[in-house]
Amino acid sequence: MRELAHTELLRQYAVKAGLLPHKAVLQAPELNETERTVLETMVDSAVQVPAPTDEECQRYYDARRNQYVVGQAVHLRHILFAVTPGVNVQALSVHADKALISLLGRDVPVDLFGKLAGELSNCPTSTQGGDLGWIGPQDCAPELASTLFFQTEVPVGLGVQPRLIHTRFGFHIIDVLERRDGKALAFDEVRERVAAQLAMQSRAKALHQYMSLLVGQALVEGIELDAADSPLVQ
Repeated sequence: MRELAHTELLRQYAVKAGLLPHKAVLQAPELNETERTVLETMVDSAVQVPAPTDEECQRYYDARRNQYVVGQAVHLRHILFAVTPGVNVQALSVHADKALISLLGRDVPVDLFGKLAGELSNCPTSTQGGDLGWIGPQDCAPELASTLFFQTEVPVGLGVQPRLIHTRFGFHIIDVLERRDGKALAFDEVRERVAAQLAMQSRAKALHQYMSLLVGQALVEGIELDAADSPLVQ
């Protein structure tokens, strides 16, 4: 609904600017390819994003060096407690914590993790003792990648992790079996990639500001849209 509302807002603004013909309709018309191109051109001309400087790119790179590593991977196994519609999340979390505690005690049997994965995990890997094999940052949910690869303070060590890891899929008990550190890329090797990331972030922010201004100038009923009543400075 928000996408439809924003598209109609752009269409009406283009009509007001003389870029599209007026249509006597009571319902937002479906746009053809030519009309969409007109709107895209209008937005592109209004939203100008300067190219990031070398200094800005260098600062961004320095703050996120661990995101520019190639070849890093971990061999892990997990037990997934999936959050599905209607599930009692609190009770599921308690259930997962109990299983985790049993794996962190003294003299834990070597086969206990695989046994619990087979009994409790909602992942297809439960039949292989929860073994996910070797995975890199691009192979898993962003929340899991952040924990396994992009920690800036204390990197994740080997063994069963002492806390549940929460992702969009549910709660995970993670056991890191092996790790490949990979190779850190120098700034010169990723300069263009960093610049593209910065430009994309700046454009997304500028587009949000542009749409907020249009909403602030319009009468919108029936849906809540972010609005601004004065020009915003990026």
